[in-house]
Amino acid sequence: MQQAIGLGVIGAGGFGLFALQQFVQVEGVELKALAATHRPQALAVARRFGIPEPIEVEALLTRQDIQLVYIATPPFLHYPYARQALLAGKHVLVEKPLATKIEHAQELVQLARQQGRLLVTNLMQRYNPVFDQVLRLIREKPLGDLLHAYFENYAADEGLPPDHWFWNREKSGGIFVEHGVHFFDLFAGWLGPGKVLAAARSLRPNSRVEEQVTCTVRYGENVLVHFYHGFHQMARMDRQELRLVFELGDVTLYEWIPTRVRIRAAVDEAQTRTLCEIFPRAVLDVVAIYTGKERQAQSRFRPRDVYQMIEMHWGWDKRKFPLYGELLRALLADQLAYLRDPNHVRRLTEQNGYDALQLALQADRLADSHQEPAPASH
Repeated sequence: MQQAIGLGVIGAGGFGLFALQQFVQVEGVELKALAATHRPQALAVARRFGIPEPIEVEALLTRQDIQLVYIATPPFLHYPYARQALLAGKHVLVEKPLATKIEHAQELVQLARQQGRLLVTNLMQRYNPVFDQVLRLIREKPLGDLLHAYFENYAADEGLPPDHWFWNREKSGGIFVEHGVHFFDLFAGWLGPGKVLAAARSLRPNSRVEEQVTCTVRYGENVLVHFYHGFHQMARMDRQELRLVFELGDVTLYEWIPTRVRIRAAVDEAQTRTLCEIFPRAVLDVVAIYTGKERQAQSRFRPRDVYQMIEMHWGWDKRKFPLYGELLRALLADQLAYLRDPNHVRRLTEQNGYDALQLALQADRLADSHQEPAPASH
């Protein structure tokens, strides 16, 4: 594995091009061939990277100079193409979700292990520095225990015309599966396995396509997390917010790939210091200072020693797309390090894609059970 690894790509949509521009920057990667069904886009990608015209999937999978296959097709094609690639002896990097059915995902995981091949879903959120910072908050507890969290995703549908595969649940798997897996995996990385307690969906009037989904997941014994995804906004109004509520304050992350962090907390001197270590170069504003008896407070039947009320802001100079590129490059570099040295501990394995899909399908089934039938036509 010391020589360059040959990369073959199946699919050439807009995101596929964006990801490829990141992957080819990773040391030790050479793009060799492209297979795609949408020929105009595929030709544009081929011109962009100076490779021959697109070839058939079967031809790509027989090439000896290709060791890793990146699959960037609509979700319903992930399983058949990943299966073909694994059977051809290739390592596989597939866009989320791993598959749209749990039995297909299980087959892929088993096949990858039998073949001794890499199988990883592009859940790049775990490579974000913010992921590690939140993990430290949860483990080191400068704000006490995590009590509750929510993620609200008001996504744009401006680039998703009525005939787009996204609205076809047979092709996309639905919003929980196509999009929600990112955030199920994010919280699993912070809190471990979760269980879906409640879920529902809302259909768009007239078209009856699924446009909003929501669910509540319990992590461990006590932490309830609420997820909402709605695809109904103009692109200029697209926005996301993730808030974690701790005993001593709350932490808000902005953007679906979190770039900016805002903290509000009532803490003592040592806790303030820990927060500044976790978020270096953050802007810290002191809202109030407490002295004497004012320092004594109480919550959850416990006494609290509070020196000051603070607000912190971190990452306000960061931009989403450059960060997105960094995460994609980090993901691929991590996987290549594993291929070169099997003792390397990866942030993502085949299990992550499987577990995130399993939770998404739990939510989807529960939402199905609460879905009202469409009104009868007259």
